[in-house]
Amino acid sequence: METSSPRRDLITMAIFIAAVLTMPLWTVPLGASYPDLLQKFAIFGIFAIGYNLLFGLTGYLSFGHAVFLGVGSYAAVWSFKLFSMNVIPAIVMGVLFAGLFAAAIGYLSLRRSGIYFAILTLAFAQMCYNLAYSVLTPITNGETGLQLAGTDPRFIDRMFFEAEPGLPLTNLFGMEMQGFTGFYVCAVLLILAFYLSMRIFRSPFGLKLRAIKSNQVRMAYTGFHTRPYMMTVFIISGMYAGLAGSLLAATDPLAGAERMQWTASGEVVLMTILGGAGTLIGPLLGAGIIKYFENIFSSFNDSLLHDAFSFLPGGVQDVVVGVVSMFVGEGWQLTLGIAFMLVVIFLPGGLMEGFRRIGTLIARRGRKAGEETR
Repeated sequence: METSSPRRDLITMAIFIAAVLTMPLWTVPLGASYPDLLQKFAIFGIFAIGYNLLFGLTGYLSFGHAVFLGVGSYAAVWSFKLFSMNVIPAIVMGVLFAGLFAAAIGYLSLRRSGIYFAILTLAFAQMCYNLAYSVLTPITNGETGLQLAGTDPRFIDRMFFEAEPGLPLTNLFGMEMQGFTGFYVCAVLLILAFYLSMRIFRSPFGLKLRAIKSNQVRMAYTGFHTRPYMMTVFIISGMYAGLAGSLLAATDPLAGAERMQWTASGEVVLMTILGGAGTLIGPLLGAGIIKYFENIFSSFNDSLLHDAFSFLPGGVQDVVVGVVSMFVGEGWQLTLGIAFMLVVIFLPGGLMEGFRRIGTLIARRGRKAGEETR
């Protein structure tokens, strides 16, 4: 359990806000300072924070959390089509509908725990994924995905603005949700989502969730009814996913069933475990690393590698490029898999455990050096 105090939390929050708002600057050396990738960092950071509230605090492993991401996206695009291109109604609808779906799925899934809960959530997610491709095609537009059209009613916009040719852009009271404007909207919501997560972690409600993770059976024997707390955190976690899904639609107004697939659910599990489940910062680190690998490492083709190793002799250069290309470009998932395997084996608590070990080692050496100088 992380130690905390009001002063420590205030410092953490201040550093986090500064890091998020200056992200376009310190990501330049990493080659990740372009708006689209920064938006993904923020959006999937929100997704991972919400998932960590469920998995990190209670230990309940959901393999179907991406269904709420997809529901949030579909609800947001329908808001753009029916009401307005302003992102506020879209975000509200995305969070609301995701919460309703989470309440329905949680009501059924939380009757079981452990592997049975995980399988139930996976089953519901795959059912929703297949329904989106078949029966619900009038709502989801099937495999093509839900998109904007010039014939969309957009009642609120047409009441106040004259329709312009072409497809309109999503906006926040006139500010287009493109480029760095879109990133900073996502960044502000990420900061708010992180603050709410911190308050939950430090609250009596969060303490009860940790107790459920520690020994739910013992709590039940003492007469403590855990079901309402599990339902509440499951709904909150689903609403976080709905917020992330609505922001995906706000920055790119398209919703497809692939966002509900089991692989998307598995991705957020990897993010949380890689960074450190049950920690505040860990899931954000995991989300950033995975999205960085997905967008940067995957772009390293043979041409770029030959340019990078151009200082080597021809034969050696070809061998080095052949070896390195197995781990970047199309092989970026192999690198991610190796990194995940090493973390699980040597750092079961994720990267945050590694940072804690380093901090403890530095503090121990500092104390030892201080004792020797006395």
